[in-house]
Amino acid sequence: VQLQASGGGLVQAGGSLRLSCVVSRRTFSTYATGWFRRAPGKEREFVAAISWSGGRINYADSVKGRFTISRDNAQNTGYLQMNSLRPDDTATYYCAATQGSSYAYTSSLQYAYWGRGTLVTVSS
Repeated sequence: VQLQASGGGLVQAGGSLRLSCVVSRRTFSTYATGWFRRAPGKEREFVAAISWSGGRINYADSVKGRFTISRDNAQNTGYLQMNSLRPDDTATYYCAATQGSSYAYTSSLQYAYWGRGTLVTVSS
């Protein structure tokens, strides 16, 4: 399974970006997906997750109300809409997936497949 994340870039504080994660599986609809990020000098942290059906969603407290996770099973693609971006959102963002789960996992240990990451830089 391969994951390709895209959509990162440089944005001013208060701006928006939408990240995409294409999963190379026609059975994408059976995969739970998540987004994590790693800021310079910090540990990787959970951002958002969505179950295979979209019926369960979890967010980190730091992004609640600003970020929205979604998925399009017909396109084998997951999304992370990021609004009201702040400089402390600057990080490399990674998408992850795991098959056969109706949960929206917040732990990176639950995910079997990872993309390479896309860099998001928010200037003040």
